[in-house]
Amino acid sequence: MENFDALGLPQPLLHCLQKMQFTKPTPIQAQAIPAALEGRDILGSAQTGTGKTGAFGIPLVAHLLASKQSKALIMTPTRELAAQVVAALQKMTVDMPNMKTALLIGGDSMFKQLQQIKARPRIVVGTPGRINDHLQQGTLRLAETDYLVLDETDRMLDMGFEVQIEKILKHLPQKRQTLLFSATLPRYIVKLSEKYLRDPVRIAVGSTHTPVDRIKQELVHLAIADKFDNLIKQLDDRNGSVIVFVRTKRGADRLAKKLSTAKHSAEAIHGDLNQNKRTRVIQAFRDMKHRILVATDVAARGLDIPHIEHVINYDLPQQPEDYIHRIGRTGRAGAEGSAVCFITPEDRELWRDIQKLINPEEKGELDDRPSSGRKGGGGQRKSSGGKKFGGKPSFGKSSPRGGRRAEGRSSEGRSSEGRSHEGKSHEGRSHEGRSQEGRASEGRFAERRSEGRSFEKRSSDGKSGANPEKKRRYGKRMQQRSAKTAGR
Repeated sequence: MENFDALGLPQPLLHCLQKMQFTKPTPIQAQAIPAALEGRDILGSAQTGTGKTGAFGIPLVAHLLASKQSKALIMTPTRELAAQVVAALQKMTVDMPNMKTALLIGGDSMFKQLQQIKARPRIVVGTPGRINDHLQQGTLRLAETDYLVLDETDRMLDMGFEVQIEKILKHLPQKRQTLLFSATLPRYIVKLSEKYLRDPVRIAVGSTHTPVDRIKQELVHLAIADKFDNLIKQLDDRNGSVIVFVRTKRGADRLAKKLSTAKHSAEAIHGDLNQNKRTRVIQAFRDMKHRILVATDVAARGLDIPHIEHVINYDLPQQPEDYIHRIGRTGRAGAEGSAVCFITPEDRELWRDIQKLINPEEKGELDDRPSSGRKGGGGQRKSSGGKKFGGKPSFGKSSPRGGRRAEGRSSEGRSSEGRSHEGKSHEGRSHEGRSQEGRASEGRFAERRSEGRSFEKRSSDGKSGANPEKKRRYGKRMQQRSAKTAGR
């Protein structure tokens, strides 16, 4: 498909697309838009940076232009992605004064959002937790919303939003058009689509498990102590904007501070920043006021800044799929980019999981190489030799993932209690270990209670031979141990 004129779009929309310099549909747009214009439900997947927003946004606007009573709802996993979707839709409807939008995200002013809702928007974009807040308070009604988009659905489910999404869908009419887009399509996504989509058109463009082939990748094997020195060397050797991914929020703040001390212009973004601060940081990076953005995985999806030329994985992600989305911040919209990945001996299992996802059939050489980085910096560097190889680093033997899930589930749904934390998952907060410790302590306590009951039973039967004093001392010891266990 050579241009958008062949799609039969309304003239006001075509005019706005021309202003946006949208001339030729991307592959995902060429397949999804005609089906959506026919009113079909869609289950779509494509590599990051391939134009999914246009794939659902263009037919959405066309639908609203054709049906004056219709309204649309778009759900995204993070605030940043929601804000970018709203910005794109506002550009598509700039010449349509009646096509108002509302952005409903956690961490933002409720008063401002109420003002947007009172203006009767036809397009609502938001995160599941805040949308649900407005529904529970009766400030948002979706009875006329017959067009639903679930964007980055796999990420929303990974962040624990399934219950929130189900609550929201109960407020929508049964007769509606649903477009579900996901960067990956694991079984649970397909199962969800069977529940909420009616005879969907299945659209897949490219491999969802490999980065786009315009991204040149390099691997650097090194010791943890050598990371920062190698990062400085990478930054000195490269030109252009850089996004550096780390695992934790504290790590992001510390690294940004160290880079600033080393005379590099850097800012940090993570889930603990309030919405105004996050917006200011991203806008400053977008305006090139800072060369380096240090980020947790809160920015791995949805962040669309064309001038990002390099991605550096300072820490590996906890989920293999997030590796694809991290490096997908560069090489967008046909541009070229580069990605560097630091691998320490402690990262071997994480890297094997990533390798299994990207190259399940290829064997690598990670296990055959010395795993300790050289002292004094430098590390062991292995690159693609200047060849773009389709995002397939050839190191590391595949191994089962071992069921590793994200270590921090988002709790954006708690915003109704005055706390909104969406976008904080994957940032190194693992409660699983503590809950296992709690279960272990609970088990030990149960064993001791059981021992006490067993002692009493034997004593009452006259078979244990224990005198009352001994029984009293034993019971006292059990109480002390139980109290000690409970206080851990």
